Amino acid sequence: MIGPRLGAHLSIAGGITRAIDRAEATGCESLQIFTKNSNQWRGRPLDDKDIAEFRARITRLNLPAVSHASYLINLAAPDETLREKSIAALEDELARGDQLGLAGVVLHPGAYTTSTETDGIKRIAEGIATAQFRQSGPTPLLLEHTAGQGTMLGHRFEQLRAMIDHLDDPSQVAFCLDTCHLVAAGYDIISETGYEQVFNEFDKILGLNRLTVFHLNDSKKPLGSRVDRHDGIGQGHLGAEPFKRLVQDARFRHLPMVLETPKKGGGRPSDITADPLDLGNLSLLKRFRDES
Repeated sequence: MIGPRLGAHLSIAGGITRAIDRAEATGCESLQIFTKNSNQWRGRPLDDKDIAEFRARITRLNLPAVSHASYLINLAAPDETLREKSIAALEDELARGDQLGLAGVVLHPGAYTTSTETDGIKRIAEGIATAQFRQSGPTPLLLEHTAGQGTMLGHRFEQLRAMIDHLDDPSQVAFCLDTCHLVAAGYDIISETGYEQVFNEFDKILGLNRLTVFHLNDSKKPLGSRVDRHDGIGQGHLGAEPFKRLVQDARFRHLPMVLETPKKGGGRPSDITADPLDLGNLSLLKRFRDES
């Protein structure tokens, strides 16, 4: 296979290894999961048997897998109680990533709410350093570029740069780019010229060598909207061409690219049948990749 490994975010309902069953049914070449309920601070400890099976199967299938951290986490929060809970939750997410042999844990950096951007960035860096100091394994933290809703940080490359510049050792921090978020935040990857400018800017400020995974999502809202609303590939304001460029871009051919696009749903939580919208989106992306 020449080109990026294309996959999707899939459910762990019925057990964490069921996500791999769903990945196989969907034709995924990469995978993103929640390692626990995303709306809970902490989850049940992972079962040793499930850990061993998960690790063995992703190795056998050559299936790079990442997790997405809980949406509750806000390392930028000025409220100390919330911030401490967030740090503990991130520590738990990283520990789970270490257990499962994941390629990274994706995190939304956080919102500064009633404080300032500068203070929020500093708190994020301090939170990352604390969680990683307590971490015993190698799983990297992947800061996700955000759409910039409200006081959410990380929607400018310079903000992400400032976060890692505050760290004494940033070697275990890398980045995740979401195509919907880029456009919502005002980065024009829609036009061919804009596409090149955006990735040149990313390389200059953050370094393409630190880009670890893409989220492939079209956007229901236009360029610069600062609103995070995902759409199916080619069905929103990006259209098909930016995705064709991405999956054919030699700079990214070694990276996993996972869908977070809407699903049809409607089945039982325990089902492993592929979602038809995932199948359609992946089929289109694979066709674009294979045209190169």
